[in-house]
Amino acid sequence: MNPLKHPLWQLVVVLAVAWIVIRFGVPYVPPLFGVHSAPVPASVELQYMVTVIVGMLLYVSANEERWVAFRAPIHELMVRPERRVPRTALLVLVPLLVGWITYGRVRPRVSAPASLRSIHPAPPNQITFRGQAMNLPTLVNPLRSNGDFQQHYEAGRQVYYQNCLPCHGDHLDGRGHFAHGFNPSPANFQDNGTIAQLSESFVFWRIAKGGVGLPQEGTPWNSAMPAWENMLTAEQIWSVILFLYEQTGWEPRVMEAPE
Repeated sequence: MNPLKHPLWQLVVVLAVAWIVIRFGVPYVPPLFGVHSAPVPASVELQYMVTVIVGMLLYVSANEERWVAFRAPIHELMVRPERRVPRTALLVLVPLLVGWITYGRVRPRVSAPASLRSIHPAPPNQITFRGQAMNLPTLVNPLRSNGDFQQHYEAGRQVYYQNCLPCHGDHLDGRGHFAHGFNPSPANFQDNGTIAQLSESFVFWRIAKGGVGLPQEGTPWNSAMPAWENMLTAEQIWSVILFLYEQTGWEPRVMEAPE
């Protein structure tokens, strides 16, 4: 019988392919479209693999003949006397493997002290957005004095929930379902130490340039936020900034005019 037609080996092959795709394939798909990506967090990878295992077990157990074939080699290994050697090896190796993985996670590590990092690094005086020069000290949100405020607010809400929610969360508190996989954690906009301390031009710069646009004092921690200027227009970024301040109730900081 072809091993690939046996339900047990089909499950093994599917698990191997799923792990390779999740670990190595997913992080390299976004760059094909010109955007930045981050590795899949280990916790998310585990969730996906558990989903694959459950799906395969449902598949093999949905048919009685397939289920019997799936259990047969497992039953032989665990019961038949002539399988004593591989059975003993399995019962020894599995606990050792689990113990080694557990030890690797809990053993103390000696590492250099963390370097100081500026949470809100000083912005540059000038940036370019899609080739257009922008002077940050004099840059203001044009949507606050341009057209229907409610329309811009709703447009910003749509931008946020389509792009920002997975990391920054439904409540704008930095607790999205991807948040626990990142260090540093996504910004909590409800906290008075984030956008409440910043001007809208600063927030525009951080959103547009993302983690890759941080200056040296903003490292060594690497922000996972992509450079949104590759995906959003200036108006969309201004609209989501307006939404952030309106939704949290904070007032943007007004930059002092240079003397």
